[in-house]
Amino acid sequence: MICFGFLDNPGDEDIDQMIRLYRAAGWWGRGTDDAALVKRIVAGSHCVAVARCEGRIVAMGRAISDRASDAWIQDVTVDPALRHRGIGSGIVRRLVARLEADGMSWIGLVAENGSSPMYEPLGFVAMKKAQPMVRIKK
Repeated sequence: MICFGFLDNPGDEDIDQMIRLYRAAGWWGRGTDDAALVKRIVAGSHCVAVARCEGRIVAMGRAISDRASDAWIQDVTVDPALRHRGIGSGIVRRLVARLEADGMSWIGLVAENGSSPMYEPLGFVAMKKAQPMVRIKK
């Protein structure tokens, strides 16, 4: 059974499980992440939603915001063995509900290629006249 909730003060086991999800998504490799970084990511987020199965974090997503009107959803990922079961959508629904309850009227995200079919039924549309861009320190 999947249980959804928000993570406010993660323990070491929670952090390890989040690192595992980042790695499974292909976003992080071994040696490029550490528990202190993940703790800072959680602390700096507006909120972090997780899904647990038998006590283990199997999915997560987080939001960052100005805490006044705008927010971004990011890092939505589900354990590969549990994908295509609505868990990721459940994470996004909870993040949106929390952000709207906290007064956010503009919620954006940058979806990975091919993932828009998950986000469109949740009310997200492609931004007209916009292009995602990034600057990564080398």
